[in-house]
Amino acid sequence: MEKKIYLDNAATTKTRPEVVEAMLPYFTELFGNPSSVYEYATQNKKAVDEARNNIAKAMGADITEIYFTGGGTEADNWALKATVDAYASKGNHIITSKIEHHAIIHTCEYLEKHGVEVTYIDVDENGILKLDQLEKAIRPSTILISVMFANNEIGTLQPIKEIGAIAKKHNILFHTDAVQAYGQLEIDVNELNIDMLSASAHKLNGPKGIGFLYIKKGVKIRSLIHGGAQERQRRAGTENVPGIVGFGKAVEIAMATMKDRIEHEIKLRDLLIKRVMEEIPFVRVNGDKIRRLPNNVNFSFQFIEGESLLIMLDMKNICASSGSACTSGSLDPSHVLLAIGLPHEIAHGSLRLTVGEDTTEEDINYTVDQIKEIVDKLRKMSPLYEDFMKKR
Repeated sequence: MEKKIYLDNAATTKTRPEVVEAMLPYFTELFGNPSSVYEYATQNKKAVDEARNNIAKAMGADITEIYFTGGGTEADNWALKATVDAYASKGNHIITSKIEHHAIIHTCEYLEKHGVEVTYIDVDENGILKLDQLEKAIRPSTILISVMFANNEIGTLQPIKEIGAIAKKHNILFHTDAVQAYGQLEIDVNELNIDMLSASAHKLNGPKGIGFLYIKKGVKIRSLIHGGAQERQRRAGTENVPGIVGFGKAVEIAMATMKDRIEHEIKLRDLLIKRVMEEIPFVRVNGDKIRRLPNNVNFSFQFIEGESLLIMLDMKNICASSGSACTSGSLDPSHVLLAIGLPHEIAHGSLRLTVGEDTTEEDINYTVDQIKEIVDKLRKMSPLYEDFMKKR
């Protein structure tokens, strides 16, 4: 079998062997429930606390501010729904952006059906939130601003520090979905004035099914899931000890390797952009050219369908995406690409490629060669492309 080239690290990452090794004893030998009182179980509680400490330390938080969840989506739901519940006496207005992950967008839509007012702030052509519009949208009833740290589709980094400062000035809670950024970039929750932050292990070479919500001391939101007293009475349910241990180990490795990994990913990302832009006509890079994730590239190719491109890349053993893995199979164009001003016909021709630490220069060159060939083949079958070329 030919080598599989995996360029969809924004969807999920490979669990590191060291992470799996750290997890294994907690499935078999050390299987005790950490909420039990006997010594055999307290070993597991100690392991959970060690992982919690690694996770907190990675962003300047206190160990008591980390609450484990089943993933980033649960953490996002918790932050929004519990804030609405806890701060109902103050108001019922939330502010977010038009390019959030569906874990935020769909939660906001749910809340709107239950009487919550939501303002969706525009972004510019690079996907950066319009700060002036954000500040103008604030009302006396505003209780929460939720803006993602980095966009999962186009890689754009938001001005988180400025947003945090605005929220603090107006005494409004600030939550950020940092699923794509935590463990990938340096984050200091105190410096950035972040009150709540969501993250997920499987985006940084950890296991699936485990995430956390950072809740700053003093933020009074309570449980989303009820039933037990776990997570200091804020998140019921027996702790996923193997997952938590794996998460802690993945964070430890991610922080130790961050500098070298970022340099490696930027080098390959920029090579990918350079070759595609120089060798394939009628293509654009989506997202900010500078303020973007080190590993993310999002292209829009005119006169082709992104779905066809993905299928043909898969036949060449290249794993890619047209956007969020959570909307895979949808025929609608990306809400993110529409929000940055792309027309439907161009948004449909999008391709997201996200490199990883195992990606090589040879992988990138092979991928670009295949994209060139496939795009050329698809355009030759397109009557729109034929008409366009005749008019030229």
